[in-house]
Amino acid sequence: MRLDIARQEHYSGRMRTAHGGWAKAGAAALAAALGASGCATGPSASTKEVVNAYVASHDYAQAEAFLDAHKDDQYGRQNAVLFYLDKGAVQSYAGEYKQSDATLDLAEQRMDELYTTSISKTGGMLLLSDNTVDYAGEPYERALLNVFRALDYVFLGEHDEALVESRKLERFLQELEDTTGGKGIYKDDAFAHYLNALLFADAGEMDDARISLRAADAAYRDYASMYGTPIPHFDLPKPNKKNGELVFIHYNGVAPRKTSRTYQIAWNEAAMIVRQDDSADQQARNAIVGGFMGNAVTVAFPEFVQDPYRIQSSEVWIDSRPAATTQLMEDVTAIAAKSLQNRIGLIRTRAIARATVKYVLAELAARAAAAACDRQFGSGSWQDLLCKAASSGIAHGVAAATEVADVRCWGTVPAQLRMARVKVPAGRHDVELVFKDAAGVIVSSQTFSGVDIAPRRRTYIAWRTAQ
Repeated sequence: MRLDIARQEHYSGRMRTAHGGWAKAGAAALAAALGASGCATGPSASTKEVVNAYVASHDYAQAEAFLDAHKDDQYGRQNAVLFYLDKGAVQSYAGEYKQSDATLDLAEQRMDELYTTSISKTGGMLLLSDNTVDYAGEPYERALLNVFRALDYVFLGEHDEALVESRKLERFLQELEDTTGGKGIYKDDAFAHYLNALLFADAGEMDDARISLRAADAAYRDYASMYGTPIPHFDLPKPNKKNGELVFIHYNGVAPRKTSRTYQIAWNEAAMIVRQDDSADQQARNAIVGGFMGNAVTVAFPEFVQDPYRIQSSEVWIDSRPAATTQLMEDVTAIAAKSLQNRIGLIRTRAIARATVKYVLAELAARAAAAACDRQFGSGSWQDLLCKAASSGIAHGVAAATEVADVRCWGTVPAQLRMARVKVPAGRHDVELVFKDAAGVIVSSQTFSGVDIAPRRRTYIAWRTAQ
């Protein structure tokens, strides 16, 4: 969005007119600053809460309608990737697999465009904020995008297309490894490799399946040390003429979200004020404090927050009998938090440099305005002093208002991906999914009646919980 810079009104010499001109200029500049930084930050916390509430109640039609209604005012072009990710996941949960794949394809195309964008085009980040560039997605979000697309095709019964996504995912992970040199926190995706192993095995491509399984095993060992994720114990069972296999994928928990932690340091008053809020109200408070304190630098850093969710485990029951308990396959919250932690040093360095530049520019603007006040009202007059105070407050207030951390992230992805695999006699069976809290108390359940289990084949089902 464009910054509509308000022009200063000419001072008439009367205090009422002068004060009104500065007030109008300040209001316009502040509104422009808040609008520029606020719109770019992506969907608000309240928007995410509404969508997550619809997801938790399995009202996916309302969630999708709400996202469509707020595509422009909450996302905009800069956050098109986020919009497509949020909507594509909701469509997948709703069983709208073709629509989900089409939406996620738009997200993937835009991600590819942004990943190849020249770094020279992102120079605006230094002066305003990281939010001035289009959101390209985190590496783990890109991997999960291909996981969702592969599963969409699995549920559609289009296994060849699912394999296409598997191979794309393998290429992306290899590129990620080559790019990071193995030094990044998130440099591989264990669940993605494991899912690929299953899909390759389903297609009879056992060599590729074994390669993916070995890659999954290595990645899960890294997961155990980095994220505390237990290493799951699964294998690739040999075909059996009498049995098939049920694979249950449990999307569990609400997505972790980023919040903006703001530090305002006024060294004249030897005071530090810490705020944690990603709302426009916080930006306004930053502007007010920064304007009144004058010698205050405002710096904002992102951090992840995990909202609580009740369901902690899940079980599969076949024909009214317990058959398997799901295992944690991907701790999205831990991956997101560690990935951010790994980059926080660079983020802070940029934020401090940005804040310093904005402070210097604000100080230069205030001094230039002070000189104009001297010429207009005469140095030392009460009108001159009030004019200087107003101009300094506006300059430093706008600098503070435009400082907000980049809190954009995929809001509809689950906090966890869990899985259970069950050998089941060929035929039709009733499958019940039971969801429990940390104390083992049943929170909810879902029944699939007459699930057809074919011999020597895997049947996949998925369910979303966000309570």
